[in-house]
Amino acid sequence: MIGRTRGASETENADVGVDAVIQGPHGPVPVRRYAPPVGTALVGAVPVGTALVGSVSLEPAPIVWVHGGAFVKGGLDLPETHEVALALAAAGFTVITVDYRLTSIPGLSRFGRTAASTGRIHFPVPVDDVVAVVRAVQGEFGDGVILGGASAGACLSAGAVLRLAHGGAEPLRGVFFAYGLFHASLPERSRELRSRLRGRRRFTHTPLLLNAVNRIYAGTRAALADPYAFPGGHSLPDFPPALLIDADSDSMRASGEQFAKELAAARVPVEYHVLTDAAHAFLNRPKSPDFAAGIRLIVDWARRL
Repeated sequence: MIGRTRGASETENADVGVDAVIQGPHGPVPVRRYAPPVGTALVGAVPVGTALVGSVSLEPAPIVWVHGGAFVKGGLDLPETHEVALALAAAGFTVITVDYRLTSIPGLSRFGRTAASTGRIHFPVPVDDVVAVVRAVQGEFGDGVILGGASAGACLSAGAVLRLAHGGAEPLRGVFFAYGLFHASLPERSRELRSRLRGRRRFTHTPLLLNAVNRIYAGTRAALADPYAFPGGHSLPDFPPALLIDADSDSMRASGEQFAKELAAARVPVEYHVLTDAAHAFLNRPKSPDFAAGIRLIVDWARRL
């Protein structure tokens, strides 16, 4: 990693990250790197780094992890960022989390990074940040990279997959998404899905409000139709194997379900899971059983790549 800014010693529980920056087209992108516990990480029953026939190793691919937050909030200390990285590192993976630039909301300067020197931030800036980090990690690891994202971070990661593929980058080993919104307009929600909605998100995750968030991120009408901004509904031939995990009680499941079908139609190897009775952002609640269930699905899938 380039430009380390703060160091910390590894611990047996992989509970400390190392902060660094990666240079991107819009300036430095803060990242945090988590290493597995020294000498204890396993992939299946084989210790990481064990030499196999032909000098092949079952050491897992590194994971680049991108948090959510409606494109306008979140960072390296968000539980959805930090706690997920800790859990994946404890399972044997090197994890790099991404502090991409946040979208600007007019009149609300406390959201997004809206310094005068950067101007208004919209698509494609956050995707560019993710792509820059993935390329840097690909340059360090020669055995493929796994990219993952949650909610808005899932949308950014899916757009980054297409950008990387069309830009001639090394193929990703796999991608995984949790409760993502991949379409510029939320697909129609089934009656069954609407009946499952509970709590405040019945009112904050309506199609009207979610589509408004997408318009703020896009910044222009043209960007709403750009597959790098919202891959849902576009051609998807260049995707690597994919895992999608949705929450049962989540409006965004309409987009996740549709995107999984689109990937399957493009002959992409895809696994799709819905966590029963779970709500949106379960990876932001590390003490919940849904967090543990989501991590298990990610780890099991990534180990099989």
